[in-house]
Amino acid sequence: MPVVLAASASADPSPFTVAGAKAAGDTSKFPSIVAAMAWETRVFETPSTASRILGYLRAGATVAAGGDPVPGDGCKGTFRAVAPVGYVCIEAGNATLDADAPVVHALGRRPDLGERLPYMYGIVRRNGPIYARLPSRAEAEAAEPGLEGRVQSWLSDGTDDGAGFRNDYWLRGKTEVPPTPLVLWQTQQTREVPDWIDRRFPPVVSPLRHGEDLVVGTTKNHNGFALVDTAVVDGRRYGITTDLLVYPVDRMRPIEGSAFHGYRIPDDVDFPFALVRREGAVAYTVHKGVLSKAHDVARRSAIRLTGKQRFFDGVLHFQTTDGLYVSDRFVSRVDGVKHMPKWAKEGNRWIDVSIAKQVLLAYDGTKPAYATLVSSGEAGLGDPETSKSTVQGIFRIHTKHLTTTMNSDVVGEEFELKDIPYVQYFQDSYALHAAYWHDDFGTPRSHGCINLAPEDAKWLFQWTEPQLPKGWHGVRKSLSGSVVFVHP
Repeated sequence: MPVVLAASASADPSPFTVAGAKAAGDTSKFPSIVAAMAWETRVFETPSTASRILGYLRAGATVAAGGDPVPGDGCKGTFRAVAPVGYVCIEAGNATLDADAPVVHALGRRPDLGERLPYMYGIVRRNGPIYARLPSRAEAEAAEPGLEGRVQSWLSDGTDDGAGFRNDYWLRGKTEVPPTPLVLWQTQQTREVPDWIDRRFPPVVSPLRHGEDLVVGTTKNHNGFALVDTAVVDGRRYGITTDLLVYPVDRMRPIEGSAFHGYRIPDDVDFPFALVRREGAVAYTVHKGVLSKAHDVARRSAIRLTGKQRFFDGVLHFQTTDGLYVSDRFVSRVDGVKHMPKWAKEGNRWIDVSIAKQVLLAYDGTKPAYATLVSSGEAGLGDPETSKSTVQGIFRIHTKHLTTTMNSDVVGEEFELKDIPYVQYFQDSYALHAAYWHDDFGTPRSHGCINLAPEDAKWLFQWTEPQLPKGWHGVRKSLSGSVVFVHP
């Protein structure tokens, strides 16, 4: 039996680090706070809105700041220095010094980096109205004709289209176990409603909000939401999105994200080894040049290899350390980089991605640190100008978002996925990021980006340069980002 390794129990061997931590720790330099009011509150290099944008804070975030106002250009108010570097404009609708501002209170539940995904996520399975606040049952029935029959159908359906499918997922952050969805609906209970949204409109964050319109839009196919909380009104549970909109959970499918994650090198595995890309992998014995099945090999496991390989019936096979063979049609052999590039010899952290193998290796200088399976563009090694392929070349990570929205208006391929986690752009619209909507890592699947399992995406996001400062949601236009080398 080949030596088959399970993924490490912890995919995060290092703590979340913060750029400028020493400076940020100087409380005499940053004795105050700044709270973000806008969806993106920009951090400028100098006290001028014309200066370079270093990154941004998301609405509701607070960050340590200088105690004195700083005059500058382009701001109706004044600037404040923020930790660890840069300036924020303090003016209405952008940022405030009031840590108790309504938007800060409403969005007090920040992204949770201790979980697999930073928020609760749901994919829309039945289109419907998006609400600006929590509706009463009468208001929901007016906006959603046939609501009673549809909810009853959902309540009685035990598949992934019904209330029986991981309804407990929507209770993240709750301390009290509520009655079942059926009991809630029958008794028309109202519970778990945050004080900032109880019987009123929440602070305005989303551009969809217009005055006191109850319905602000309608979902489309392939929409995904990130939720900061849920609440029950008149027996129906609603999700509250990161931009303070409302959508019923019975119209969504809960998304937990893939549990897969990669392998630390050399703690979990060392070269040469194979990663199993596909279902159906088999380990074979060989007798007089003929293969015989020994046993199945689990998808996405790691297998130690001797380095020897042979062809059987025209198919390349790799020898395991206990003398069995596995086919390269199901596994990717991983040997590591033979000739280290200049940036590695200089001690930089960098990422090596093979499209043909669907394998990513992370290096700390010349030392390998991590290996995992990815999903690159679904067109494989095609031309990224004319197909859904991943661009090849040597790049640097220039922009990082803790979460951000991605969408497409291409006819037949429309989607809008809110708050995709751990996004690292390295060339135009090409990025490394978590994919919470699929579990096909090891197979080309994306529109061109490099999809990662959530734990892998988080590990890389925390490990690469530039680091995301504490309290920030994005860091931009770095000239010293980690190298990403994408090749066949």
